[in-house]
Amino acid sequence: MQRRSFVPGAALVTAATLAAALTACTGGSGSGRTADDTKSGDSAATTQSAEPGKYKTLPEPCGLPAKNTLRKMLPPSGTEQPQDAEKVYAGTADITYDTDRRVGCRWKREAPEGTRHLSLDFERVVSYDPAVSDDDKAQSVYAKKELAAKLPAGPGTSSPPPSAKKPDDAGSGAADDKEGGKGTDGGKASPAPSGSPASPTGSPSDDQSATPGAGTAPRVLDGLGDAAFLNDKLITADSGVHRDVTVVFRSSNVIVTITYDQWSTDKAALPDSKDLQDKAQALARELTDHFNE
Repeated sequence: MQRRSFVPGAALVTAATLAAALTACTGGSGSGRTADDTKSGDSAATTQSAEPGKYKTLPEPCGLPAKNTLRKMLPPSGTEQPQDAEKVYAGTADITYDTDRRVGCRWKREAPEGTRHLSLDFERVVSYDPAVSDDDKAQSVYAKKELAAKLPAGPGTSSPPPSAKKPDDAGSGAADDKEGGKGTDGGKASPAPSGSPASPTGSPSDDQSATPGAGTAPRVLDGLGDAAFLNDKLITADSGVHRDVTVVFRSSNVIVTITYDQWSTDKAALPDSKDLQDKAQALARELTDHFNE
């Protein structure tokens, strides 16, 4: 049986070759990881979320309007007791499911010239899309409210910002459910105003013969928050007539809605448009100052 010859030099060459190969593989592998890490870091650095909104919480609405403002909007009848007046001006808070997202308050004053109702609604809008800021989402929600008001066409009409125009905006029910938890109400249960006259048989209609004049017509407002509009409707019904004035404004990612109306059983005594509008706008300016603090 023949034995194989052993050549020491060949063994040394083979070991050196193997070591060099291992070193090359190790260096290549380390270089690859460095490239991957750098690429990943660049991607993370360039991906930024949209700006969050200015407001993280909402104020308590019933205590926000000044008492003097409430007295002007809900004038006393002159026959009630002081304790009854205080109860009226205290207001009634709306039932909400998330007070950081939606709050509201309602007031009612009965007077010989007609019952008056005032309501406040604060909605804090949050965008769950990292590419859309809270402010842009709030502007989109506000623009839909303005569009629904059907204001006369004018240069001040708002529209959603380009970054807020999403394919699901046309049917935003699912998105609103995600954000507010209860559809477009943003988690708010909104009862009908307490003490409002019952709806007559059939739908009430706008009294076109008593529409506001040019100076009081529904319109976009300047100087209130980031965007604002006013709506004014005179509604006639079998039980009487009432004028509804609504002021809506946006301050960053909060949308404020003021609804102020006066009912009268005497259809010849129409509620004064300018009076209601002036008082609603005065309250809106007061609230704007609060949110700008």
